[in-house]
Amino acid sequence: MTDVEAAARRFIADVWNARREESAYELIAEECPGLGGTGPEATLAWHRERRAAFPDLRYKIVDVVAAGERVAVHWRAAGTHVGQFGPVPPTGQVVSYSGATFLRFGAKGRIVEVWSCNELFQLLQQLGVEMLPPTGGISAPGV
Repeated sequence: MTDVEAAARRFIADVWNARREESAYELIAEECPGLGGTGPEATLAWHRERRAAFPDLRYKIVDVVAAGERVAVHWRAAGTHVGQFGPVPPTGQVVSYSGATFLRFGAKGRIVEVWSCNELFQLLQQLGVEMLPPTGGISAPGV
């Protein structure tokens, strides 16, 4: 039986922080959804995209909760914005933000689901992106 907490910590240490892509092939199942596909390569695609924008991005684990086949990881990340991030051109700004990642492990002890949420709004604010509400106000149907 796989120690899912240890595997989750290795996923962050090896794949996210150390960029050991070979570890993704050991930890991630072929059926795991990722960016534009499934399996380790699709999961790595998201990380490559993020690394292009923040090459020195580092994640620190704040807390881990593991139960059965599931692991929740609360993390903090920091890095320097030196590449294109979506529509935002490089700013040179150092950013810091938090998030949580939820992993589910399959019968073979590999990650079959990765779901993350993070403070994207806070990250964009640190990059100087101005976010304005739509004009015209809010109206309910039929009003």
